[in-house]
Amino acid sequence: MKKLLSKIDIPLFLMMVLYSILGLVMILSASSVSAVLRYNVSSYYFFIRQIIFIVFSFLVGIYIVLNIKTSRYKLFVPVLAVGILAALVGLFFHGMITNNAQSWYDLGFFNLQPAEFSKSVLILYMAVFYGRSVKKKNNNLYYNLIPLAIAGTIFVLVAMQPDLGGALIIGGIAFLTFLTVPFDKKNQLKLFKVLCIGIILLGIGLVYSGANILNSRQLSRLQFKNPCSRYKEETGYQVCNGFIAIHNGGLFGVGLGNSTQKYLYLPEAHTDFIFPILVEELGAIVGILVLLGYLYILYRILKIAKGAKGNVRNMILCYGTFSFILLHLLVNLMGVLALIPLTGVPIPFLTYGGSFTINLILMLFVVQRVAYENRLAKLQREMASL
Repeated sequence: MKKLLSKIDIPLFLMMVLYSILGLVMILSASSVSAVLRYNVSSYYFFIRQIIFIVFSFLVGIYIVLNIKTSRYKLFVPVLAVGILAALVGLFFHGMITNNAQSWYDLGFFNLQPAEFSKSVLILYMAVFYGRSVKKKNNNLYYNLIPLAIAGTIFVLVAMQPDLGGALIIGGIAFLTFLTVPFDKKNQLKLFKVLCIGIILLGIGLVYSGANILNSRQLSRLQFKNPCSRYKEETGYQVCNGFIAIHNGGLFGVGLGNSTQKYLYLPEAHTDFIFPILVEELGAIVGILVLLGYLYILYRILKIAKGAKGNVRNMILCYGTFSFILLHLLVNLMGVLALIPLTGVPIPFLTYGGSFTINLILMLFVVQRVAYENRLAKLQREMASL
């Protein structure tokens, strides 16, 4: 195990540990008040549960994910794809409704959210599928659209919960990951044209179907500009209080644990709006440093992807994880800053949540496995050249 850990990407691993600790500190601070006043549980309730999620994820990542060759993913990824589709369908019959969305299975000790796991499974499936397709030089147009058809099915199932924010991120992951597949240029252009036509036809079909694509709550979120002018309305209350938190923090913050907005002004302070709490308590300078840290994590992932050199499966694993993290960052921060409609998307490492945390950390360990295989491949090339 020491030998394995010595060959992973150490800077990325240290950032994973650092941001996990930062997330724990902020979850403890942001949730301590609402845990007691809103949920009637211990002030340490969400903090302790997040520790369990993180420790579990790191143990599985270190002792299982790092030890599985990516070439073996083909043995179980198709089963995972079928399983996640079945789980998403099953939600309509056995799902637990929270915040007007039927998105969770109540397992007693843990609320399982299949939509979060579908993001990881989709990345793994696309990596295995296109890795094999490119290796075999399969240029069949319709065959290469199979992963996108599966992604479209997942998109529809998640959107029907309804979880439009999660569905859009799933669609974004599929689209951005697809763009990284190294098809020959002629075939890539054909696939791209068919994809665009398919999206347009789907959009036209939804518009003219007469179906209510968005419910009244989702439609109200399209009013996202100037949130403080609608402070007493649901469409402006949370975002405006997020603005107030950021303004209160100034450059240097009011001090860790001293946020006023977490006193139920921001009812979901430990989830979607934890970044404004971080800025309020630690200041805009720390907030900027945290954002720069995210950019460094993304840079390390891209560097590992480029180091895969010809291994399409491993490249896609990294690019898919890159898209996963990037989209969550953009959608969360832009929603909090009223640049786009608020969709309730978690921000990596900082947001409380079991399903999201487990998937995030495990996918980063998949990237670490790729980094390990890159070093082995480089060593083999050096030995062969002697």
